[in-house]
Amino acid sequence: MIVDGALYRNGHRVAEAGPSVDVRALREAAVEEGDFIWVGLHEPEHHELAAVAEVFDLHRLAVEDAVKAHQRPKLERYDASLFLVLKTLWYVDADDAVETGEINVFVGSDFVVTVRHGSGSPLRDARRSLESRQAMLDHGPSGVVYGVCDAVVDSYAAVLAGLENDVDEVEAAVFGDRRTDESGRIYTLKREVAEVRRAVLPLREPMHRFATGATSQVVEEAAPFFRDIVDHLARAAEQIDTLEGLLSSAFDGHMARIAAQQNDDMRKISAAIGLAAVPTLIAGVYGMNFDHMPELHWMFGYPFALLLMIATSLGLWWFFKRSGWL
Repeated sequence: MIVDGALYRNGHRVAEAGPSVDVRALREAAVEEGDFIWVGLHEPEHHELAAVAEVFDLHRLAVEDAVKAHQRPKLERYDASLFLVLKTLWYVDADDAVETGEINVFVGSDFVVTVRHGSGSPLRDARRSLESRQAMLDHGPSGVVYGVCDAVVDSYAAVLAGLENDVDEVEAAVFGDRRTDESGRIYTLKREVAEVRRAVLPLREPMHRFATGATSQVVEEAAPFFRDIVDHLARAAEQIDTLEGLLSSAFDGHMARIAAQQNDDMRKISAAIGLAAVPTLIAGVYGMNFDHMPELHWMFGYPFALLLMIATSLGLWWFFKRSGWL
C-alpha cells in the first residue's frame, strides 16, 4: 500500500497527500524546474507497485526485485533511473536476535519511490526530518536518498550497541566464578553478527559511488553528505570485526575453561576413589579366612585394622588437599 506521497518544490512540501494519493496526478503537477515527487510504499502487492511503475517508467526487473524483496544491498542502473537496495535491521534483546527488513529505492531525475518491507526503519521520521531541512530538500531526489540511507545506517549503530552489550555479558559469564554453558549463546550471537555483516559490507560500495559523484542521479553538491555515511559504515564494519573476534575468543576461553573444569572434576573423582579404595583394600585383606595371618588371634587386631584405615584415609586426604585435588 502507498503510505505517503508528496510533491516538493523549492525545498518545501507543496501538495498534501496520503495513502489515497493519485500518483499520476502528482507526477503531472511537477511542472516547475526542481520539482520532484517522493512516493513511499510498504509491502505493496505486485499490481500496486506495477501501477506506480507505469507512472514513473520503472524497469520491470527492478520492480520484481522490489516486490519479492530478500535482495542483498546493491545499486543498479536501469536506463535513466537507479535502483538501490538497503537492508534494515533492528535488535530483539530478549531473543539475542537481529531482525531484518528491506528498503528498495527507485531514483530518477524528478522522483523517488521507496518500497519498504518489514518493521525496521520506518521512513516516516526520515521524511519529517527532511521536510524540516529545506537545504537538504533543495538537492532534490539526492537529498531524499541521503535521508533514507542516513536513517538506515544510523539504525545499524543501535543494533551493534545491543550486540556489544550481549557480548560483554557473555564475556563476564565465561570468565566469571560461576559455571555456565555459554556455547549456545555464543553461536547465536555469532550468527546475528554475521547477519549485520551481510547488511553493512555490501552497502559500502554504493555509498562510495554516491560520495565520489560516480552516479549522475546524485548531484555533486550532495556528495559530501554521503561521505559521512561512508564513515559510519566503515566504523560499523570495524565494530563487526571486533565483535566477531571477541566472540571467537570467548568461545575459545569457554572451551578451555570447560576442559580445565573437567580435569579438576577428574582429580576430585580420582581422590575420592583413592580415599575409598585404600580402606577397602585393608578390609579385604583382613577379611580373608586364613589361619596363619598376622594379628589373627590378637585381641587388638580389629581396632588396629580400623585405626589403620582411618590413618591411611587421613593421610591420603591431607596429600590430596595439599596437591589441590580436593
